[in-house]
Amino acid sequence: MMNRRAFIGSLALGTLAVPRAARAQPAGKVYRIGILGSLTPTSDMIGPQPRGPFINALLRGLRELGYVYGEHFVTETRVAERPERLPGLAAELVRLQVDVIVAGGPSLPALKQATSTIPVVMAGAGDPVSQGFVQSLARPGGNFTGLSLQSVETTGKRLELLKELVPGAAPVAVFWARFSLPSWQAAEAAARERGWKLVSFEIRDAGEIEGAFKAATGARVGALLVFGSAVFDPHARRIAELAAKSRLPAMYALRFYVDAGGLISYSADLIEIFRRAAAYVDKILKGAKPADLPVEQPTKFELVINMRTAKALGLTIPQTLLLRADQVIE
Repeated sequence: MMNRRAFIGSLALGTLAVPRAARAQPAGKVYRIGILGSLTPTSDMIGPQPRGPFINALLRGLRELGYVYGEHFVTETRVAERPERLPGLAAELVRLQVDVIVAGGPSLPALKQATSTIPVVMAGAGDPVSQGFVQSLARPGGNFTGLSLQSVETTGKRLELLKELVPGAAPVAVFWARFSLPSWQAAEAAARERGWKLVSFEIRDAGEIEGAFKAATGARVGALLVFGSAVFDPHARRIAELAAKSRLPAMYALRFYVDAGGLISYSADLIEIFRRAAAYVDKILKGAKPADLPVEQPTKFELVINMRTAKALGLTIPQTLLLRADQVIE
C-alpha cells in the first residue's frame, strides 16, 4: 500500500484530555466493557492484545487514556457469525450488567432493543438520528452516544466518484438492506438531482446476495454501489468476488471491502473511530451520562483504490482519482 495523502484535523473530543484513569476509579474497581461485533472472529477480539484491528484500536485508545487491561477493566466480547444472532448476544451482555457496551453500526439495532439503561458507545453509526439511536447529535437524550460514520451525508460523494470511474449512461445497481434505507434514499435523491439512473436491490438476508448479482447483470448495469450492513459486512470477501465475477466495478461504503478485494471505497476511518470511542468509554466510566455527550462526526475520510482489482476488471483508473486517493493497493 502507498500513502497518497494524509488528512489532518482536530477532533471535537481531542481537547478533553484526562488524567490517568487510575486516579478517577474507586479502589479495586475493575470495569467490564461489553463488546458486540459481527465481523471479526471471537478469537481475534479477546484479551489485552486482540488481533482484530477495530477492537485493538479501542484498547489502544484506552491505554492512551491510562487504562490497564486487567487492572482497570476487562472486556466481555460477543461476536455474531450471523446477523440473526445479534439480538441474543445483545441480551446476554445486558444480563451480565456490564458497565458500558461498545458496538459498530450493524450491532446497534439489537442493542437498542435490548437495553435502555446500559450506556452504549456507537463506534460508527450510519445515521444515528434517523435510525432512532439518538434524539439529536448535540443532545443524544438516551443511553446511546458515540460516533457517526456520516454514511448518509457522503452517499452523493460515493456516487460521484463511481460515475467518475465509470462514466456513461448505464444505470448503477445499489445493494442495500433494511437499516441502510436512509442511505438508499440519499442515493435516490443524489441520482435524481444529477440525472443518473439507479436500480434498487433491497437484500433481506445473505442468501439473496448471489441472486442480486445475477439480476444486476441481467439489468445491464454499469457499476455497483454497496452500503454497509449486518447483512453484507460479514460477507465482504464473497461480495468482492461476485463483483469481480460479474465484471462490475463496485464502490463500497467501508474500506474493509477493498481490503477484501473490492475495487474502491470512500468512508470514514473506522480504525480511528474505534480509537476515539475510548474517549466516550472513559467519560461514561467517570460518571458522564450518554444523554449529555454529543455525537462526534468524523473529520477524516479515506478514498481507497485496489489496483489489482482494477487490472483484473480491465479498468483504467483516471489520474484525477489516483491523485485524490489516500491509499492505493498495488
